[in-house]
Amino acid sequence: MRRKLLPVNLESYRPLGDIVFETIREAIISGYLRPGERLMEVQLAEEMGVSRTPVREAIRKLEQEGFLVIVPRKGAYVAGISLKDIADVFEIRASMESLAAGLAAQRITEEELNTLKDMVVSFAESADHHDLKDIVHTDTDFHDIIYKASRNERLIPIINNLREQIQRYRATSLAFPGRIKITVEEHRKMVEAISNKNVVLAQNLARAHVENAMDSMLVALKSSNQLSGQKNEE
Repeated sequence: MRRKLLPVNLESYRPLGDIVFETIREAIISGYLRPGERLMEVQLAEEMGVSRTPVREAIRKLEQEGFLVIVPRKGAYVAGISLKDIADVFEIRASMESLAAGLAAQRITEEELNTLKDMVVSFAESADHHDLKDIVHTDTDFHDIIYKASRNERLIPIINNLREQIQRYRATSLAFPGRIKITVEEHRKMVEAISNKNVVLAQNLARAHVENAMDSMLVALKSSNQLSGQKNEE
């Protein structure tokens, strides 16, 4: 039986449609709503305390972003993800992350650079304490700083969307034996290249970092049977 969503905050200053969309998306990313679960407009609207209109709009947008699959005459289902899906996402993300790192090497501020250096230390400390939740959070913050430093407002949402599509599996990747220790060193080298304004090296290191993360994730997911053969098996 599907777990229910909590009512949304109707007093928020933000558009209701955005709140509903982000609530459902976060439930999918976090794994609260699992691949293959059916989502019905009426039920979701009742659970969140809203009308069907923002729910319908959210479902349409979530389908466009790959989080849901619409099956004719059946309805909307939380999308599963296959090895090919993950490989496709990482293939694009490797290029985007490389671009962001190269731009950051040219445009980063001294304050952002110091923050990046602090994040490397924080990541290493989280790794020493084996706090996986904190590790994922710190890793996300680290990359967000690089995205911001790229000063490309069109690039940032593209990368974030790609990252969110596989967010539910990132802990699995980082938990892969030896991956965290390697990530600490990869982060350190990326910051050094960006600090030295070495554009080409920053690009190459960022690409290698993403490709290594993909390899770890795919091996870990294959062994844990978390993937589906198709996007939706209903």
